[in-house]
Amino acid sequence: MTTTAIPAESKRTTPPAPKRRPQREREGAAWVFLSPWVLGAIVLTLLPMAVSLYLSFTDYNLFDPPRWVGLRNYTQMFTEDPRYWRSVVTTLTYVVIAVPLQLALALVVALALKSMKHGKAFYRSAFYAPSLLGASMSIALVWRAVFNDGGTVDNLLGTGGWVNKPGWALLAVALLTVWQFGAPMVIFLAGLQQIPAELYEAAAVDGAGKWRQFLSVTVPMLSPVLFFNLVLQTIQAFQVFTPAFAISAGKGGPADSTLVYTMYLYDRGFVASHMGYASAMAWVLLLVIGIVTVVLFRTSRSWVFYASEGDR
Repeated sequence: MTTTAIPAESKRTTPPAPKRRPQREREGAAWVFLSPWVLGAIVLTLLPMAVSLYLSFTDYNLFDPPRWVGLRNYTQMFTEDPRYWRSVVTTLTYVVIAVPLQLALALVVALALKSMKHGKAFYRSAFYAPSLLGASMSIALVWRAVFNDGGTVDNLLGTGGWVNKPGWALLAVALLTVWQFGAPMVIFLAGLQQIPAELYEAAAVDGAGKWRQFLSVTVPMLSPVLFFNLVLQTIQAFQVFTPAFAISAGKGGPADSTLVYTMYLYDRGFVASHMGYASAMAWVLLLVIGIVTVVLFRTSRSWVFYASEGDR
């Protein structure tokens, strides 16, 4: 028997590792890819905000050059304009009505979809559709026809046209927002599907019924999702415009009952050509939304439960 020796030259050699690009070159490539977003943020967001802040201290009518007036727009807003305060009260009333009703309906529908075994995808799409359509002017005009004199609601309930009654017009606007519960519903449904089934089984072994399981298991485990939806929908509610504008025909009536903040801002800026005053209103709205968001985050420490933390 003969044996052959393997030459030493035939041993495999590992290829050299590729050289890493210098950090400065990698950062340069990252900024190239980020440049469209950065340019858009500066030109379309930061620069208009800076101009708006400057205009809020001026008297500007869209035609003549801005004239510096200092804090006069703000003092006039808070001390000399009763319609401004009516718009504030109307907006707060709308937020208090629309946001809780929308989140409650979204949660109820999400719970119903979670328990369904067939057709879940179809009903989820069907319930989500109003969120895509509800912000359009055409749907708002249809909504106005439904709640107008001789409309569907009048024919069914005999209560007359809601849009012509000061005590009911804002409710019609809020119901249009409640009807658009699809987006928070999908988020609730995703959160419900992440709750471990073992928690419900353990609660059932301890003798907890469906209602107790909902309060002791579903609500705490779903609280981060509930908090997210609450913040998101509250911010959107403060900026409501299209439903109130369409239902009131752009006038905020009857008797300013649907004069929400953004509609009055639009009236001051683009109807009355007081763009400096409207800019001041916009910055006050931004400040209020920021304060409300901070308050929600502060209070969330007492009721939002994160499973990774193990405490409330």
